[in-house]
Amino acid sequence: MLELDLSADIQALRTTFDNIREVVDVDAQRAEIAKLEEQAADPDLWSDQENAQKVTSQLSHRKAAVKKIEEAGQRLDDLEVMVDLANEMEDEDAAAEARAELAALEKTIADLEVQTLLDGEYDERAAVVTIRSGAGGDDATDFAEMLMRMYLRWAERHDYPVKVLDTSYAEGAGIKSATFEVNAPYAYGVLSVEAGTHRLARISPFGSADKRQTSFAAVEVIPLMEEAQEVTIPETDIRVDVFRSSGPGGQSVNTTDSAVRITHLPTGIVISMQNEKSQIQNRAAAMRLLQTRLLLLQKEEEAAKKKELAGNITASWGDQIRSYFLYGQQLVKDLRTGFEMSQPDHVFDGDLDGLINAGIRWRKRSDED
Repeated sequence: MLELDLSADIQALRTTFDNIREVVDVDAQRAEIAKLEEQAADPDLWSDQENAQKVTSQLSHRKAAVKKIEEAGQRLDDLEVMVDLANEMEDEDAAAEARAELAALEKTIADLEVQTLLDGEYDERAAVVTIRSGAGGDDATDFAEMLMRMYLRWAERHDYPVKVLDTSYAEGAGIKSATFEVNAPYAYGVLSVEAGTHRLARISPFGSADKRQTSFAAVEVIPLMEEAQEVTIPETDIRVDVFRSSGPGGQSVNTTDSAVRITHLPTGIVISMQNEKSQIQNRAAAMRLLQTRLLLLQKEEEAAKKKELAGNITASWGDQIRSYFLYGQQLVKDLRTGFEMSQPDHVFDGDLDGLINAGIRWRKRSDED
């Protein structure tokens, strides 16, 4: 006789789900959706295209967020019915389907729960990600390109719009650096746990046979600011260089000097932009990104000063956060959380949610300690 009892597991999931609904405040989200729908229906909305895109984007993302919660709640209700039917019919196939749905729901609700942990000052913003190759020669530049593809594939899996702002190709394999935007709510809060030094260990495809090579790449993540009005940059503090956009191997991809490189002389921060069609557009985009970085630098310096006064200085910038082993045990291990994945090819193909979620939970616990 079949006796499928998942009541304790379902109740635990329902408790977590109810907490999520309370934190997210679905009713408030619906009220905000109604307000945005009213704005979207205004016939004059598209007279300001930038604002129109902002309104429609917010509306789309809020609807998607509420839909995810509503669907999870419906699936919880359906799961209880599935269990009852499996027991009533004594159907092993139905029981197996119920167990599979329980496992899938546990992951879905765990992902929703992680979203409630994103309560930092800039967490709800879109993200600007910069990847730079480090020590390791061709292996490092190849690794940097592997990381870029990894994050782009992760964004694609979630249907997050991505805009590549700048790519500096290496003379050999891979890239020296790349900067791109991930335009989705909470992209910064999610991806900020990826910031730091990443290490790759593998048998090098560029050196002598069977020689293990270790290479490094740095990942920087900052929030996307529409306007960084708190920072004023005098023209005397910057140097602007223009050049032709380039592709792999340094080949020029256009015939005009439309790409822009801005150097902030007091700090040495360099911003390159070549994605836009005109020099004016690239300069405006580069200045916006420079303002954002200076604003964050200002806040970091203020936070560091507070720690110094408190007698507690922790040097964390540039610390290695994750290792990717592509030989022997074939493993990806996060050194902060201890979270491991045994299929690096899946990780490099964008399967990052487990690593990212573990990082968000770890950060929350660290902040509370």
